Amino acid sequence: MTSVFDTPAPNFSIKDAERIASDHFGVNGSADSLVSDRDQNFWIKSPNRNFVLKISNSMEDINVLDMQNEAMQYIYQKNPHIDLTHPIESNSGQKILQIEKNKICYSVRLLKYVDGEFLKDIEYGSDLLFDLGNFLGCLDLALEGYDHPAAHRTFVWNTRCTNELYSQIAQNKTDQKMISHYLDLYNKQVLVNDEHLKKMIIHNDGNDQNIIINSSRKITGIIDFGDMIYSYRVLEPAVSMAYVAIEKDNPLPLIASILKGYNEIMPLNIYELKSVVYLMCLRLCISISMATYRKKMFPKNKYL
Repeated sequence: MTSVFDTPAPNFSIKDAERIASDHFGVNGSADSLVSDRDQNFWIKSPNRNFVLKISNSMEDINVLDMQNEAMQYIYQKNPHIDLTHPIESNSGQKILQIEKNKICYSVRLLKYVDGEFLKDIEYGSDLLFDLGNFLGCLDLALEGYDHPAAHRTFVWNTRCTNELYSQIAQNKTDQKMISHYLDLYNKQVLVNDEHLKKMIIHNDGNDQNIIINSSRKITGIIDFGDMIYSYRVLEPAVSMAYVAIEKDNPLPLIASILKGYNEIMPLNIYELKSVVYLMCLRLCISISMATYRKKMFPKNKYL
């Protein structure tokens, strides 16, 4: 089945991006390409404000984009201190435009640019990671009560949807044994307690490339709601823990800090605490499998 993961990312030029910003949003500025996985992003620098022009993969469901837009507004209404992007209305009053290129239709949004540094670009330790856990807890606290039909889609980056992972490892002999091991642990240690694990819509991608830090080394914002999904609440810190763990030689005290910080804001029950390490490991398995799968299809994609 064709999806955003096996369809090439959009291929608009710098001039295309500048023209779209000007013609459809009344924003005149210079564009620079930003790295992206399955979409195409441009940094639009105008004299007064900066923006991100986001051109979604042609196979992206517009309902998923609508969910992201609504979620950002929902979070802002409940906690305006979280620095988020949000869509800018076009000249015609639309938050999502449909633009055609080479007979293919793409959904396009102009988003507020979030100022600051990425967590990946600074040195950090346990204290800042505790703050990261706190921040993710505040984010989910603001998301409580939000729902949208698109959040309940089948999605490979949701650890509750393992069928796609089983399908991928059947073709990935290199990692098959390792990933099968963690799938077995997930079934025995997490899935059996499914009824005890709280579920909600989560951001689902709190890695250090999406977390924004201000000049005072305070975590202020988060970007990229593309993997937002209805899943286990405890998956939120587990995802962040996974990407910290893969980068560090001694990750245990660091990932523990994230979990402690999250738990301070969103107290987790005993079943969630027992599940988090298995969810963390399964998220890493999905990352490995997806990278292998997509690198074969798109070897020139610098993000992978």
